[in-house]
This record gives sequence, C-alpha cells and structure tokens, in this order.
Amino acid sequence: MQSANMLLKKIVRSSVLPVAAQHGIKRDLFPCSRPLSLSLCLKQDNSCKPSEKLDLDAWKKVMKSGLQEEVSETVSEPQEVSSLAAARETLEMWRLAGKTVPENISEEQLKTFMECPSKSAKKKYLKYLYLKEFYKKNDKRKMEEKRERRLEAQEQTSKPDETKKSPFLCLWTSTMDKAYNWRVAQSMIFGQPLVFDMSYEKEMSVREVANTVKQLVQSEGCNRRAVDPFHIHFCNFKDDSLYHREFLKHYKEAWGKLLITVTEQCYTEIFPKDKLIYLTADSPKVMKTFDHDKIYIVGSMVDRSIKTGVSLARAKRLGLETAALPLDKYLLWNTGAKNLTLDQMMSILLTLKDTADWKKALEFVPKRKYCGFVAKPVSELKKTLDLVNTLKLGKRREEVQKQFAKNYPKKYKLK
Repeated sequence: MQSANMLLKKIVRSSVLPVAAQHGIKRDLFPCSRPLSLSLCLKQDNSCKPSEKLDLDAWKKVMKSGLQEEVSETVSEPQEVSSLAAARETLEMWRLAGKTVPENISEEQLKTFMECPSKSAKKKYLKYLYLKEFYKKNDKRKMEEKRERRLEAQEQTSKPDETKKSPFLCLWTSTMDKAYNWRVAQSMIFGQPLVFDMSYEKEMSVREVANTVKQLVQSEGCNRRAVDPFHIHFCNFKDDSLYHREFLKHYKEAWGKLLITVTEQCYTEIFPKDKLIYLTADSPKVMKTFDHDKIYIVGSMVDRSIKTGVSLARAKRLGLETAALPLDKYLLWNTGAKNLTLDQMMSILLTLKDTADWKKALEFVPKRKYCGFVAKPVSELKKTLDLVNTLKLGKRREEVQKQFAKNYPKKYKLK
C-alpha cells in the first residue's frame, strides 16, 4: 500500500497542483485522496482546456501496475514459505518411513533439495547430508570421550590410590620385598652363578638392544621371586654403553641398588674355564641334566635375523664347553626357530634347578612352536609318521622323512 500511495501522490501533484495554483488554492491544504482532488478540479474549473484535463486512463494504468507489483511481492513470500514448509513435511515423512534423512537441515540446504531435478537426486542429496551429519557427530563423540578419559586420568593421578592406603597390603608388599631381597642377598654369597654375556652390542641394532634389556629386566624379576635364585653376573658390561643407557631407562635410581654383579671383566677372568658352559642353540652337544656345580653362560642377544653361529664361534674362540637344550628330545617341534628369549631361558633354568624335570621346565617354551611332548619311543613315532605320510602327504613323504631324520639324527636313519 505504501508504493500505491507514493504513486498516487506523484500523479496528483503532477496533474492537479497546476490547476489549483491558478485558482489560488493553498498547496498545504490540498488533500491527497482521489475523489476529493477530482471533485475540486471539476467544481472550480468546468471550462478547462482539453490539454489541461486529467489523463484518467494513463493514471488508471499506472495505479494498476503499482498495485499488481505490490500484490505480487506480498503473494510471492507466502508461496515461498509454504513451499519450504511442504518440503520440511516431506522430509519428516521420509524420516518416519526410515529413509536416510538428516536431523537438522538449513534453509539453503532445503532450497537445494527443492531444486533437485528428480526424486533419486533428492535422495542422494539427503544421504550426503545424513552422512556428513553422522561423521560430524561421530567426531564430536570421540573428542568428548577422549576429553573424559583425560579428565579421569588426571583425577586418578591427583587422587592417591585406595589400595596403597590399606595397611595390610602395605605390610604385605614390604614384607615380601624384604623376603625377596634376603633370598637374592643370600644367593650372592652362597648361590649358583649365572652369567649373561653383554658383549653383543655391536651385533645388534638399537631396537634389538632395547628388546634385549627388556628381557633381561624380566629375567631379573623372575630370578628375584624364585625360591632358590641365581647369582646373576653381567660380564663384559661397559659404562655409558647402549646396554647401560637402556637399563637406566627401566630402573632409574634403583639401578645402583640391584643385588646383581655388574663388571667389565670377562667371565673367563672371574671363573675357571672347566666350570663354564656356554648355552647356545647352535651347539652340537645336547644338555642332558642340569649340573649344580657348573656355571652356565647365556648370550644377551636378540637377533631378528637369527644370526646363527655367533655365540658358538665366541665360545670356541674362548675354548669353552657348549651345550644346547634338548628341545627335539622332549618336544614335537612344529614351526619357528629354536631360539628362546632370555626370560624363557631364565624360567627353564630355575625350574631345572628346583625340580630337574625337563617336561616341567620346557612348558615355558611357546606352545605355538611345538605340537606337544614326546610320549612314545622313536620307533613308534616313525611308524605313525609313515602312516600319516601314506594317507595324507603322498609326494611329500620323503621330505617329511628327511625332516624327521634331521630332528632325530642318532635314533632314526634313512635307509
């Protein structure tokens, strides 16, 4: 209506005001309504010239065009609002029907949805918006969970542990620590020595040295909790070496309080050679029984590439006796190398020292490497192997026989 009034004022001023000025009518008192302006003009001047008369047809056309523009503007807005509402109702119906529809959609996205040419295009666009909203919510949820975990960790570190407050547990842990320390202290005087050869740093990478130190830390803990622990010697140990730095990372201030012997000397300078036995998987001699009078040496080496013969060559250079664990005698070996970790060797030697039972000691070998323990004589195993080869293996019979002969070279010979 404002635009119509403006047009009406312009037309009246352009057509009626000149006539009113000729007859002395004041401009301020002139009304701006159609019937009044027309009646005044007709009453005051009936003898107007045809050129000075109002052009009513043109004025009607102008008025109609202004009113149509205003009506179109006022009508287009409700139509657009109604179409958006209809689109939202459609989305709500699709959501109730179980289709992939986003929960929140903006007006721009809704207009883009309405502009899609086909129904399939609309579905694809809604699926895109749904996945976008889903991933955004998922990321937000992960961030909140991470923040909650961080806050819980901070609360746990800030608050003292309730179990540490228990006087019984504190008394138990302190008593057991004293008992373990007393046993290890006695083993340093009366116990059987066990030597770890620390001269293989150049044979390994930094990562392999770190793994070796981890296994040695586990071995020391296992020996400390044993009933009759060994007196551990770290021989050929150099200060400020890679071994030393890795031990300091694990033990920190407790490194100087460990009840073990650490020395730069070689074991041949500390113990007599006739009592030393170097344990290596490459040795041709198999260890039958555990000797309490001997001093066993274990090479502190973890080699991922399995460098065969390194420890055996070192023992031969020093003129020492070597031995290998009887894994083939007691285990049906399946796959994998026959090298064991340092903590496994420690558990096996401690069990042998206490029980002298090989089957009980070899239970610390990972079960993925063997099928089970040998419970029958080798002759019966050969018959069973031949039967399995005949029924299942076929062409691989000779290969399996060779492998069996390699595992049992003395008791089984190929014909």
